[in-house]
Amino acid sequence: MNIQAMMKQAQKLQKDMMEEKKKIDETIYEGKSSIVTVKLKGTKEVVEIKIENETIEADEIEMLQDMLMVAINDAMKKIDKDTEQKMGKFTQGMPGLF
Repeated sequence: MNIQAMMKQAQKLQKDMMEEKKKIDETIYEGKSSIVTVKLKGTKEVVEIKIENETIEADEIEMLQDMLMVAINDAMKKIDKDTEQKMGKFTQGMPGLF
């Protein structure tokens, strides 16, 4: 294989990787924890937090904070999993690139 063919293949691979990453970045991921639902972009930016029960007592704030943390972490794990699945074909098992 000559250098030009290798460069062309590398450029195509880079283009394909960037297209997949853009799809992931634009996808909305949802994480849930009891009465809390959070939505994040693939960039891990929180776009929505929804609390099902609108009557929260003052003593329930700590519990609500814990539920928010669980729901956000759930959504982030989904982003990481999707990124690994979609981008893994490009990185061939090299962890930590995305």
